[in-house]
Amino acid sequence: MTASPGALFALGLFAALWLIAGLWAVLRGIAMQRRSAFVAAQTERLAGLVEASPYLPVIVRADWRVEASERLGRWLGLDRGVRDFDELGGIGQGADAGGLDREELDALRQAIIGAQRGAKPFTLSLTPRGGSRTLVIHGAAAPVAVGGPGGVLLWLSDATAGEQALARTRRERDEAMAAFEALSGLIEAAPFPMWFRDPELRLALVNRAYVRAVEAPGAATVIDGGIELCEPVAGVSAAEAADRARAEGAAQLRTVPVTIEGERRMMRVVDVPLAPEGGRPIGIAGYAIDVQELESERGAHRRFAEAQRELLDRLSAAVAQFGPDQGLVFANLPFRRLFEVEADDVAEGQSLARLLDAWRERGRTPEVRNYPEWRQAHVDWFALPQASEEEWLLRDGTHLRVVAQPTPDGGLLLIAEDRTEQVQLAGARDTLLRVRTATFDNLFEAVAVFAPDGRLHLWNQRFRRLWGVDEAALAAHPRVDALMGGLADRLAKPNQISTVQEVIRAATLERTQRVGQIRFADGRHFDFASIPLPDGNALLIMLDVTDSRRMESALRERNEALEAADKVKTAFLSRMSYELRTPLTSIGGFGEMLRAGYAGQLAEQQQSYVDAIMESVAVLSRQIDNVLDLAQGEAGTLAIERAPVDVGALLDGALAEARGLADGEGIELVGQLGDGLGTVEGDAPRLGRLVGGLLDNAIRYTAPARRSGGRVLLHAEGTLQGIEIVVSDNGPGMPDAIAAVTRGQQAGTAAGGIGLALARQLVAAHGGTIEVMSEKGQGTLVRVSLPRRA
Repeated sequence: MTASPGALFALGLFAALWLIAGLWAVLRGIAMQRRSAFVAAQTERLAGLVEASPYLPVIVRADWRVEASERLGRWLGLDRGVRDFDELGGIGQGADAGGLDREELDALRQAIIGAQRGAKPFTLSLTPRGGSRTLVIHGAAAPVAVGGPGGVLLWLSDATAGEQALARTRRERDEAMAAFEALSGLIEAAPFPMWFRDPELRLALVNRAYVRAVEAPGAATVIDGGIELCEPVAGVSAAEAADRARAEGAAQLRTVPVTIEGERRMMRVVDVPLAPEGGRPIGIAGYAIDVQELESERGAHRRFAEAQRELLDRLSAAVAQFGPDQGLVFANLPFRRLFEVEADDVAEGQSLARLLDAWRERGRTPEVRNYPEWRQAHVDWFALPQASEEEWLLRDGTHLRVVAQPTPDGGLLLIAEDRTEQVQLAGARDTLLRVRTATFDNLFEAVAVFAPDGRLHLWNQRFRRLWGVDEAALAAHPRVDALMGGLADRLAKPNQISTVQEVIRAATLERTQRVGQIRFADGRHFDFASIPLPDGNALLIMLDVTDSRRMESALRERNEALEAADKVKTAFLSRMSYELRTPLTSIGGFGEMLRAGYAGQLAEQQQSYVDAIMESVAVLSRQIDNVLDLAQGEAGTLAIERAPVDVGALLDGALAEARGLADGEGIELVGQLGDGLGTVEGDAPRLGRLVGGLLDNAIRYTAPARRSGGRVLLHAEGTLQGIEIVVSDNGPGMPDAIAAVTRGQQAGTAAGGIGLALARQLVAAHGGTIEVMSEKGQGTLVRVSLPRRA
């Protein structure tokens, strides 16, 4: 079958088109393959870049699926990569897996939700469990082409090293700030002025001490006004001195006078340039220390040294002082005269070695066998740890006692004492001993000395004659038991000889002093005592007291008679007190009736008479009470009531009662009562009479002596333990009353009547004490101390 040309043409055209289409398809495939290879290579390159980047991209899709590389799992400490959001917390990764804890995971979830809803970017810092890695997450809504609708793109970075460096930097900063604050506080609290100047040498910082020193209201005023602490000295201001320190590059010290709070004081000022190592100075720091006391002490030390040397010049002992270089620094006049030292030797500071050579030539050193060795030994005095003492016998017969005392500064103090006269006096000591022995033998007392072993060592002739012992027997130095055993028959009671032996034994062995009494057969009485001596011996002294015993017996008999008379007197006073009280009560009663008008209305003159009668009755009643109390006190029957007594009210009442007498006599009566008087336990009426009697005595005995200017003071103070009442006056004084009260006796009427004696008894009955001090022509002071509870 033959085709037509048209068909063939159509067929050929179709084949050609098909071929062209195939060729185009092949070329298109080749181009797409090349494009795919390029994209794959580009993708691989980008993936490598992302993997090598310190940031890790993570896509969280709307369904909470996670697209990230395996590096995310490693950063979170997980066993494998993360494909779901909950796997970030280690869910499904094993019990020991890392990941974020629940709180951090919830925080990240909330941030992602915020980014999904509001396209709000966020930044979080998270720390996975089980590690020290710190991850910083920057999140924002992802492009739709990348994360799809609702996707969030997270960029994670490992900030562990940065956080550690930041923490270290913060810690260093905190430490530096703490150190700076501590230093600032130290500078601010420094007791001396401190300041800082900027590079332009202007004041930039001052402490409180600086502000106080310049008397400024505050630091800002000082800095703004440029108030300088130091005044210009020799034309150099404080800023110029600081500039000099900056130019020198080292601290500069100067001592200048400064006026502080109106007082001129010496200050040691130091300017210190501050600069980094090898850098330009950033400022000048300065401080000032008050050295006024130091300078004063130096001056005082210098004056003390001068005064000491003046004093040493007046001593009889020869004194020389050598410095640390062994040169002579000072020599007093006795030293220069004794060793023939010239003033030039002191001025030139001659060494001890050269002086020893010069002294040897003049015969002022002792003669020794090996002089060089002796000389070196004495030069070595400077190195001795303690003082050295020697005796020097010079050629002219002079005896010297030489003491060498090393001083703390390495010097030497040399003291020489001329003991020639002492040696000569020692020769006369034997003569004195013989004189003492003669005196010992002629003492009125019988004396014997026994050695520590009990043997008789020394005795005088009166001892030998008293006991009737031969000199030969005593010269054998018998023991005390052998000696006294043969003398028992000399005593009225032979067994008393053991008492004498015991007293001597106590003095020799026990080193205690004992006394005793013995009576001889002839009627003589002796007091004896044994006294331990410093050398271990015992001294026995026997004194004849026969005459004093006889006198004592007579005095005892007289004292018994006086005691009997005193008892009769006490009974009489007690009887008379009771007898006088009855008529006195009647007089007082009738006087009260007259005053009350029972006998009719009294005229003014009659009323004054009745008042005088009642006043006299009161005075006489008090005197009777005093006499009765005195009598009972001496008899030991004084009864004291115990009740709380308001001391302030009691003293106010006593002052009020004594005020009339004081005004009548022209005496100034002053009361000084403390606040803490409180109460005491005692008898209120008797305490009132006690204080009233003391005031009455003071007023009555001050008035005649001082027509004007008389003054009586009542002073009282209270403590937790008790109260103290003092009554003083500027009258004539009554020293006899002091002795009477001290002895517990009754003073005479010229010295206070029965007042002081009764006062002593009342105070003693209340458990207190009374003290009287008086000086003739100056006045009297009576101090009464009463306890709170008797």
